[in-house]
Amino acid sequence: MSTENLNKQEAVEKLKELVDKIDIGMVITRTEGDELHIVPISRQEVDEHGNIWMLISAESNIHQNLIKNKQVDIAYSHVGDYNFLSVSGKAIISHDRVRIDKYWNKMMEAWFEKGKDDPNIRVLKVETSDAHYWDNKSNKLVTFFKAATNAITGAKMDIGREGTLDL
Repeated sequence: MSTENLNKQEAVEKLKELVDKIDIGMVITRTEGDELHIVPISRQEVDEHGNIWMLISAESNIHQNLIKNKQVDIAYSHVGDYNFLSVSGKAIISHDRVRIDKYWNKMMEAWFEKGKDDPNIRVLKVETSDAHYWDNKSNKLVTFFKAATNAITGAKMDIGREGTLDL
């Protein structure tokens, strides 16, 4: 696996590409007792600065945890394509009506039964401070074949890239 660290705009574009492709991330917060709390959440947007935006409920554990500790991590995994992304950042929670309107869709109705005027809807912005990715250059079968060839023959077939995203 080759290393490809990306900076600034290239890093933001790679982050956006992977998050948009994978969509569901496992958002990791810390409880009051410093235990990990992990919840799957769909992203609404990755903006031009690499911030990841989501809608959450003020009644949720994730919201309660982030009030006490703003540190948040998100793990993305697309096992079928061997694409992985680890993101760390700071959570900023708001009740931004413009963003709620922008991100509202039919899927949100399942989570917020009172509709987009539900007083418990919150906007979560994750200001990304650190990200690391593992990106396969081909599909799972080809990667397996290349890895097996490398193991058997000692060849150095490139099976993908990994690197840090300097946002």
